[in-house]
Amino acid sequence: MSRHRNYIPQGAIPAVLLPFDNDLAIDEANFRKHLRDVAVVEGLSAVTINAHSTEVGSCTFDEQRRVLAIAQDEIGAKLPLINGIWADGSIEAARLARMAEEGGASALLVFPPAPFTLGQSPQMALAHFMRIAEASDLPLIVFQYPLATGQGYPKDTLLQLCDQVPTIRAIKDWIGNVPHHEWHIRTLQNLARPVNVLTTHSAWLFSSLVLGPNGLLSGSGSVIADLQAKLFRAVQANDLAEAKRLNDRIEPLMRVFYADPFVDMHNRMKEALVLLGKLPRAVVRPPLVKIERAEIAAIRAALIETGLLDKNARDAA
Repeated sequence: MSRHRNYIPQGAIPAVLLPFDNDLAIDEANFRKHLRDVAVVEGLSAVTINAHSTEVGSCTFDEQRRVLAIAQDEIGAKLPLINGIWADGSIEAARLARMAEEGGASALLVFPPAPFTLGQSPQMALAHFMRIAEASDLPLIVFQYPLATGQGYPKDTLLQLCDQVPTIRAIKDWIGNVPHHEWHIRTLQNLARPVNVLTTHSAWLFSSLVLGPNGLLSGSGSVIADLQAKLFRAVQANDLAEAKRLNDRIEPLMRVFYADPFVDMHNRMKEALVLLGKLPRAVVRPPLVKIERAEIAAIRAALIETGLLDKNARDAA
């Protein structure tokens, strides 16, 4: 059972990484350390696990349950835990939802099923979310993908989901289109039962936050949770000068984290934590592979430009 009853997803929410040993097993000791490093940041509203950033697609059901148990043991008393629901089928998604609720999660981040890349209907989307909602009464966060992927929900479908599934309380917005993103914010947050927009447009976070989402949920928070939380608070306070200053610090890292190929973003974040001395290694599971030395050097340079790494570390590392 959740230690944080009646949690509504909002505010600054980092999605943490999952360290692995050289044999590709979960490195539990360093995962615990990473959780503590992130959770100590002031101004966070929750932490997300079992998501893109933890390479959930390569984790078994039992590994996902273990990730939740470790996070609950390490930081669950301090912060709500949002658990990802990554499954191609609705039956497995419901099984994961039951596991997450039993493990003490406070909300569920529902990824779109991969078969939707071949086409979807409103009825399919609704059936998927209804089955999850029947398995758990935890708040649901709809992960809104870009429409071009086939996994994003068109406006009418999204409104139908929000209307017919009462436990939907937020979306993680990755629509990638500024007018559409603004429509989400203006429409969903002003429904009779408001649905918060949590932006995950981390590559242009300042621009997104100015539009007025009620939170952010970002994998790069695994590295810069403090800067993201400060940026969110500055925009909320309408202190745009401070927000611009923070954004200028963040931008060099966003440039390298979200470069092509996009799939390597969390791979790069692991390398950043190694350079910062917060992880001993940057191991990723196949099909991901370790990035090249030139790209690691670019990450080091961005950390220096951001002010997170001393310039003398360039030659020492």
